[in-house]
Amino acid sequence: MKILRFSLAIITILILLSGCGEVSELGTKKNPIKMYFVPSMEAGKIVTSGQEIADYLHGETGYFFKVAVPTSYAAVIEAMGTKETDIAWLATFAYILANEKYGAEVGLTTVRYGLEKYKGQFIARTDSGIDKLEDIEGKTIAYTDAASTSGYIYPSAILAKKNIKPERYLFAGGHPQVVLSVYQGNADVGCTFWSPKDEEGNIHDARSAVQETFADVEEKVKIIGFTDWIPNDTVTFRKDFPADMKENIITTLVDYAKTPEGSETLKRLLQINDFVRGNDADYDVVRETLKAIDADAADFLK
Repeated sequence: MKILRFSLAIITILILLSGCGEVSELGTKKNPIKMYFVPSMEAGKIVTSGQEIADYLHGETGYFFKVAVPTSYAAVIEAMGTKETDIAWLATFAYILANEKYGAEVGLTTVRYGLEKYKGQFIARTDSGIDKLEDIEGKTIAYTDAASTSGYIYPSAILAKKNIKPERYLFAGGHPQVVLSVYQGNADVGCTFWSPKDEEGNIHDARSAVQETFADVEEKVKIIGFTDWIPNDTVTFRKDFPADMKENIITTLVDYAKTPEGSETLKRLLQINDFVRGNDADYDVVRETLKAIDADAADFLK
């Protein structure tokens, strides 16, 4: 009898040990779908809105999600290559780099105020005497992040084409931070995203992100120039993400954008009011811009 009990104990231990190396199914509580956001604004606000999205997705699909905001666009891109993240809400250029390096696939393109594209803008203080792009020569310019299309790639390409050379530049870390750098006089010029005003005349470019705290930002900070049109940012899936789960999440997010709570959360998160299914070919215009300035995508992260 003792031998039997001993044998059963050994078998039980072996069964438990064999299970230790097993990876739980993706989307379960033990192995949640990891959804990352780029640090385009204050991380705490992104996490709050991102968690609301994750909670809705969980309620509709049954999948569990983990939300995070790494410290840089580059960190999010690299996470797609190591499977540290499964889904990333990537800015336009960040998507192109993730696609080029790791085969990441666009699932959705965001829509803002009926537009699937946007522009970058150059901003300066209204009392600065800087009124046009040529006035940037010899000045200090604030960019957002090296992987930001509207906050660095497109505007720096325009300046290079026009042979306009700022004296120095800095990366502020996000669009609101760039606006504040200009507003507070820490930079002469800033580069951020632009979206048109609404029907009531309210601004929806990057200045609106700080307007609640700095009510006079529209009066103190002006637009002095624009980039070409840029396809909107993305909801991107890592390579080899299960196709059935991807389709479920895509359709659920499209539905979410049409609900009152989804509309409010997405607007608060990234001023999104809808989604369309993403098409990689739509982003070729950005790839062509890189070719025009003889640049490789990876160069902008060095």
